[in-house]
Amino acid sequence: MKILVTGGAGFIASHIVDAYIREGHDVTVIDDLSTGNRGNVNKRTRFIELDIRDEALKKVFDESRFDVVNHHAAQINVRTSLANPFLDASVNVLGAVRLLDYAAALGVKRFIFASSGGAIYGEPDHYPISEDRVPQPMSPYAVAKLATEHYIKVFAQLHGFTYVILRYSNVYGPRQIGKSEAGVISIFINEILNDRPCFVNGSGDQVRDYVFVEDVVRANVLALDSASDVFNIGTSVETSVNRLVDELAAVTGRNIRHEHRAAIPGEVFRNSLDYSKISRTLKWRPGVSLAEGLKKTFEHFVSINAVTQKISGS
Repeated sequence: MKILVTGGAGFIASHIVDAYIREGHDVTVIDDLSTGNRGNVNKRTRFIELDIRDEALKKVFDESRFDVVNHHAAQINVRTSLANPFLDASVNVLGAVRLLDYAAALGVKRFIFASSGGAIYGEPDHYPISEDRVPQPMSPYAVAKLATEHYIKVFAQLHGFTYVILRYSNVYGPRQIGKSEAGVISIFINEILNDRPCFVNGSGDQVRDYVFVEDVVRANVLALDSASDVFNIGTSVETSVNRLVDELAAVTGRNIRHEHRAAIPGEVFRNSLDYSKISRTLKWRPGVSLAEGLKKTFEHFVSINAVTQKISGS
């Protein structure tokens, strides 16, 4: 299949691109490199540096006639959405609508979207959260993700393509950057490697559901053959930020200094996702434990740090 991956130089999507290439697909990557890294892009792809809001995007669709769009390009930070909701909506809603418009006009058969199960549900009274829970967004970022889901469903109905919406919990792993609060693991590892204290927002009792990027990639591969649907991608395992610090200490063998600071407005306090629907439908389930995933992630950052030090010292 001919697949367009937006945000394909970024943390999650670059791993997805690698998997699609291994599966034998023809992949084009679009990324404006605002948070992505050109070095993450598989050399067997066609890479185009472009903002998804740019009208030049139509030429890309005209030239390639994609079968599938996998949409991961986004403004990724809740705090940025609070400070600048116009920017957030511009990228996360209007950018998505432009993609959908071109996809519909030029015969795309399937649209896969990276939504946020870690943000859109708010704080319901039952955990883990299933897909039938009514979303209660607490930030402009979450509102934009939910609005895009609705746009996708309407465009799919009007234009006859299929869609798969994947609501991620907190994804972590190699290549993650620290430009989003969802990237707390990469932030902490960088601080640990630089012998600096880790800053914990609020009490540290807030709970997250950490899912390893390799498991997320498998869901995106399965999504190529799924009927239209919405799926949670998480582990159902709750881990507090304080517990995460302890887990990292065990993995790294270091005594981690951490300090508390003010909580972030709009940040969900508790989150864990029920993945039973995708387990029943597509036979997906998380395969990497937190301890194993943290070890892989730490080893990746250690290797990158060693290369950086070697270059700077040469």
